[in-house]
Amino acid sequence: MAESGRKGQGARRLIVHLGVQKTGSTSIQRHLRRNADALAGHLVVRTPEEGSPMRPLGRTAIAYSLAPSDDRAQALRLAFREVLDTLPDNDLPVLISHENLAGAMPGNGGETRLYPALPQISALLLAEARDFTPDFVIYTRNQKAWRPSVWAQAVRTDGYGRSLVEFEAETADLPGWGDLTRRLGAEVGGRLTRFKLEDEPDPLRPGRQLLRHAGLDAARIDALEPLDGPTNSRLNGGATEFLRRLNGLALHPHAHGRIVDLVARNEHLFTAKAPSQGTS
Repeated sequence: MAESGRKGQGARRLIVHLGVQKTGSTSIQRHLRRNADALAGHLVVRTPEEGSPMRPLGRTAIAYSLAPSDDRAQALRLAFREVLDTLPDNDLPVLISHENLAGAMPGNGGETRLYPALPQISALLLAEARDFTPDFVIYTRNQKAWRPSVWAQAVRTDGYGRSLVEFEAETADLPGWGDLTRRLGAEVGGRLTRFKLEDEPDPLRPGRQLLRHAGLDAARIDALEPLDGPTNSRLNGGATEFLRRLNGLALHPHAHGRIVDLVARNEHLFTAKAPSQGTS
């Protein structure tokens, strides 16, 4: 784990949690929101809630990563500035958490590399956060478990239509996480900290490493209310295969989205066994 950079004298601390996708970000964000009142006196938290400027920030980061340009870089900086402008005027540390700040994951929009634009995205955010003392956090996960999870998510949310075997072949040359941290470090220097999902001790209290990094002590973290169950779990095999085949159909995007939501809410239908035929 790399140590984050030292804070400048008098500058307000800004921790930017970049994800990446399928490393527990959604659970961490849900845990932060669930404990908003308990955290309010210690930390300003921003997560991608509906209607907040965090949503367009994530979209602009994905767009930039898929087709970097000066215009998209400017749009990303402006979206980040809008988030910063909504922060309360106090001295509390700020934690911004959004997995899409990493850019497009493999399987999204034809991407097959390991977050090639993340270093540039981080540099743009760093430049815009000139009034703060920023540091950046990423979580990683053993790639043997991470890749199938990314594939299933790409099928569910990004219209990916190829099989897991094909996805594994497309991403066979992905480097390890060390390559990503080296590239990130080249842009943000010592301001980067990496945590491993496997080192989180309690899945119902996710983000312990991140909260310690943000300055909370162990006793305060232990007092936070735990989640009541997993978040954004991978759909079962039958539901995922149904969606993969659905992605090959020329459906209107709105209709496609409605079907995806329906499958996600009723995935048990894709594991149910046919009723046995009794004798009459």
